[in-house]
Amino acid sequence: MRTQDLTVVLARVFTLDDARPEVGAVLVGGGRVLAVGAREDVAALAPGAQVLDHRDLLLTPGLAEAHIHLVTYGFSLSQVGLHGARSVAEVQARVAQQVMNTPRGTWIRGGGFLLSELGLSGYPTAALLDEVSPHHPVLLYSRDLHLSWANSAALRLAGIHEGTPDPEGGRIVRPLGCLLEHASDLVARVIPEPTGAEYLAAARAGAADLAARGYVSAHTMAFESPEAPRALQTLAQQGELPLRVWACLPHDRLGHARVLGLARAPGGLFQWGGVKFFADGALGSRTAWLHAPGFADGSGTGMPLDPPELIAELGREAIELGLTPVTHAIGDRANTEVLNAYDRLRPHAEARGIRLRVEHAQHLRAEDLPRFRGLTASVQPIHLQADGPMIRDLMPHLESLSYAFRSLRDAGAILAFGSDAPVAPPEYRANFAAAITRVDDSGQRLAPGEALTEHDVLWAHTRGPALAAGWDDEGIIRPGARAAFTLWDRLGGNAQALVLEG
Repeated sequence: MRTQDLTVVLARVFTLDDARPEVGAVLVGGGRVLAVGAREDVAALAPGAQVLDHRDLLLTPGLAEAHIHLVTYGFSLSQVGLHGARSVAEVQARVAQQVMNTPRGTWIRGGGFLLSELGLSGYPTAALLDEVSPHHPVLLYSRDLHLSWANSAALRLAGIHEGTPDPEGGRIVRPLGCLLEHASDLVARVIPEPTGAEYLAAARAGAADLAARGYVSAHTMAFESPEAPRALQTLAQQGELPLRVWACLPHDRLGHARVLGLARAPGGLFQWGGVKFFADGALGSRTAWLHAPGFADGSGTGMPLDPPELIAELGREAIELGLTPVTHAIGDRANTEVLNAYDRLRPHAEARGIRLRVEHAQHLRAEDLPRFRGLTASVQPIHLQADGPMIRDLMPHLESLSYAFRSLRDAGAILAFGSDAPVAPPEYRANFAAAITRVDDSGQRLAPGEALTEHDVLWAHTRGPALAAGWDDEGIIRPGARAAFTLWDRLGGNAQALVLEG
């Protein structure tokens, strides 16, 4: 390789390589790290190389977003944003603003609200949305995506009335307005499907937004139309994808994976990697699956979704195809049941070099912690901020092992940090703050003994996701690694991606 094709990056470099944890320079060529070391030593290896002088900055392995619905997030950037809404009136005002700028009859979509933040103890009705949108169908998702709120126009188009039976795995709340879990699909399926061009634009917007925040890779989960990953694949084929993407199939499309011969072998910037399951719902929607005594408000023990037997059976098929079983589990009962299923899968996964994943792992029992050894715990510290007050109100008996990052790490789990965007914004600063301080939106600290250090968080936002995806060449700065970095003014502060792919 000609020296003019090489680049020397000067910075204070945190490599996350125990052999050389901090160096002053990195030599890059052909999209790979060729050498690391002291500035003078690296410069001497390639005297004619281009030099990027960032000695006033910190260079680390590139940030990874380990749990995002990437194309859905891209769509959300132009929809009604309800993060931070503190009352029904505020939701109405934001919807009314969108109505004013939208042709009559066109769907209004959005999300990001929490019932608790709206000051509600029950479920809101369609009539509240009808007040501001009588002629536009409206569908708004809660922040956790496990509850939706529709107006009467949307319910009519879906054929939902007081006598409509609950679908399997879902519930239609009466009086009408809210839909839990799979019941949301009754409305979602009558919304006109976006065009291919619209999917491509959303994929481009979501990926560009992440890259602008300093991310170099993302794990995009299922729970999206098949057109979503197809759009990301198209961007990759066209050379327009600014991120490395590890994508999941929903388990009901596993048969397609077998027919199409999908495998997890790395290649290019887009890769099929996982098969997604849902063991339960979410805390805010009261559908997280709990052991007795359940929720302190008497609302029950939540809602199981995919049965453990199905996770074990289809998980085995996924492993045979070289794909990783990836299971959403929020409640302590859901985590127990997923671990039971994974105990049956461990020998097969280990034989294929696959690391089983639990997404969220939010509320745990002490006896289940050792069972996470060797698994990926894909967690989202940002959710601690809004969930803290709800945890104290709804499940005080689980507070000490909610968002149990330190305990999971000490048990031998691989921590991989993400946001679950558009459930929450893909904001690494919030993950740093929540994981280190444990301070929630009420100003109280949730289980402070579970706090991590800055370097723990950096590892969980870089090396952890790479190991979860089976990428030994990412999340670390050493010879042979991908030349995808993040530059910081300070760790956890302002960040920008630096990708030298050749």
